[in-house]
Amino acid sequence: MSRLKPIKITAVGDGMVGKTCMLITYTEKKFPMEYIPTVFENYPKKIEVDGHEYDATLWDTAGQEDYERLRPLSYPNTDCFLLCFSINARSSYENIASKWYPELKVHCPNIPIILIGTKSDLRAESDDIITPKECKKMKKKIRAFKYLECSAKMQEGLDEVFTESVRAVLKRPSAARKLCCMI
Repeated sequence: MSRLKPIKITAVGDGMVGKTCMLITYTEKKFPMEYIPTVFENYPKKIEVDGHEYDATLWDTAGQEDYERLRPLSYPNTDCFLLCFSINARSSYENIASKWYPELKVHCPNIPIILIGTKSDLRAESDDIITPKECKKMKKKIRAFKYLECSAKMQEGLDEVFTESVRAVLKRPSAARKLCCMI
């Protein structure tokens, strides 16, 4: 499939769930050791999927409430959303259904979503972790294309997150491709 413009993949979710670390570690192959608060940032990256190379632009968004009015400005022309929560922060998981999914459906109702559980390296370290069963239930509830887990710190699962994002874009029927719009 030939594309004239890069595939735009936008990461959204609560602040401090690991969106920025996921994007930086994937693009630079190095985990950032300090917290980097984000308003908007984007990272160009070539992603190989099934023997084809695609240009992508990975967009990072601010999850904090202070940026609620600005954040949707990054949504237009998004081809796939990464809806992120931290597997060790139940409030970030609950906000998927109560805040993030409704926000995306208002602004971008026909754009594929991949549900991402970040910080998967913490799964064995605590009893109060979001279970895989809960994650599959949320995937179904929000009709996400896939549910995936990754660990930026351990550099695990990152390639799969972005490969599946491109696949989600490529599998959309052309009739269903509608631009993400601002209201």
